[in-house]
Amino acid sequence: MRTRKTLLHLAVVYALFASSGVLAANTAELPCRTTAECAEQARKIGATVDKSALKGGAYESQFSWLNRINKASIVMLIEEGIVSAPQGRRIAGGVQHVIDQAAQPDGKSPSDVLQVEQIMIDKIGPEASLIHSGRSRQDMYATYRLAVLRAQVLDYSDALNASRARLLKIAGDNVDTLIPAYTNGVQAMPISYAHYLLAFEAAFERDAQRIHELYARLNLSPMGTAVLANSGWPLNRERLATLLGFDGVRENSLDSSQVSTFDIPLEAAGIASSSAIRVGALIGDIHTQYHQTRPWLLLEEGSTYTSSAMPQKRNPGLLMRTRESASDVVGLAGATTIRAHNVTTGMTDYKAAFEDLGLFKSATDMFERLGMVLDALVINPERAMEELDADWTTSMELADTLEREHKVPFRIGHSFASLIVGQARDQGLLPKEFPYADAQKLYTKAAQKYNWKDQRLPLSESAFRATLSPRTMVETRKGTGGPQPAEVKRMLAEAGKRLQADESWMGERRQQLIKADEALDKAFVKLLPASR
Repeated sequence: MRTRKTLLHLAVVYALFASSGVLAANTAELPCRTTAECAEQARKIGATVDKSALKGGAYESQFSWLNRINKASIVMLIEEGIVSAPQGRRIAGGVQHVIDQAAQPDGKSPSDVLQVEQIMIDKIGPEASLIHSGRSRQDMYATYRLAVLRAQVLDYSDALNASRARLLKIAGDNVDTLIPAYTNGVQAMPISYAHYLLAFEAAFERDAQRIHELYARLNLSPMGTAVLANSGWPLNRERLATLLGFDGVRENSLDSSQVSTFDIPLEAAGIASSSAIRVGALIGDIHTQYHQTRPWLLLEEGSTYTSSAMPQKRNPGLLMRTRESASDVVGLAGATTIRAHNVTTGMTDYKAAFEDLGLFKSATDMFERLGMVLDALVINPERAMEELDADWTTSMELADTLEREHKVPFRIGHSFASLIVGQARDQGLLPKEFPYADAQKLYTKAAQKYNWKDQRLPLSESAFRATLSPRTMVETRKGTGGPQPAEVKRMLAEAGKRLQADESWMGERRQQLIKADEALDKAFVKLLPASR
């Protein structure tokens, strides 16, 4: 009996003094009747308040996650013999009471640790505080925030993969759709639209790889480290981690709740910003088409809106909203970084910045809007080919062909092609219209410039015309990763396999979390009275 009283006394003392903000943040001493009142009282003294619950799932609000942590804590405390089985069952009943009362019309769902604990104490007495043995707000909130980040990153990853799937679908339908590609904002070479889209899909795939690497670092539990240096209680941190769906523990106790809380969210924010920059570039490429009088890429009619003053205008609002979302994500990622900048270790400024700012909600919204854009795209292959034929995008192929087939040094061929383009633009001539006789004269001029031995154009007129064909140029590309149809089809197939693997990875992560929830609930229910 003496031992039990001593244990109870120590637990109560620990609960009151081990938490951060010993007296100033003792929310248990501020009675509240409703969830809103509890939140307001917590807000006034600077305690953590749950600003918004995540979508979906039964355990994603801060109140619900504190209850899950309480479930895991009492299971572990009983298993380790820190709390006796009879005491543990009473405390488990208190935990369940907190959950049950919240479902009632007059129930409370506070988001502060001590406010939740007070509901238990009001029900079963001060021994409810034994559940706080070896704990602190610090490790509990660090655990909750990682669970929030984990859920948000998985949602973001799902949205990312959905956009990748759309890109691959459109690419598969446009292997033979030739379009102009640009460097320095100037039409450079012909490629296929599939080749273009695969470039962006590859970039988003790298973000998926980064998410996998992040998750391995993210999904490590701080629970059981108390404030920052563990406690005198022999807590089983590994068991807590398993019960709460983590893959292991973050080893250093100071790192767990004070240092990793800087860099893990910052790493996640950097990935979201990376995606957003690519989304902005993709949207920008589409939006430039609206500057043309005869674009080859547009949104379908129902996805634009008509100007209130100019009836000819079809405003691509969906593009602008998507680009705005991308800009928001970049800005919020920067704000998350700034919240962590120049702040001493252990402050709260940086610990929940990603959530306070809504970074990953914005990132998920961004990909959902991108999906709407991709679903609304209307591609006109004939008009895209006209765009290619209207400029000298294939002129480099003249130099390549002369070198590849006739051993003419590239610089001579380049000079020859440059002379043709200069004359053609002066005279307003398209590639199909340029006189073959003039081409012969210009080749001689280029050869003379370099004192080349053979000053006659070695290409017949038919070969000269074929060299200027965008389709011929694309189809004759060589090497891994080029726009030639066979290579694009190979890359499409490989990208599809990698996407499928990423989707499977996502499914496995979510299934692990579901199993952890089920295992915790099963272990906890065993502690409750059989009549329940």
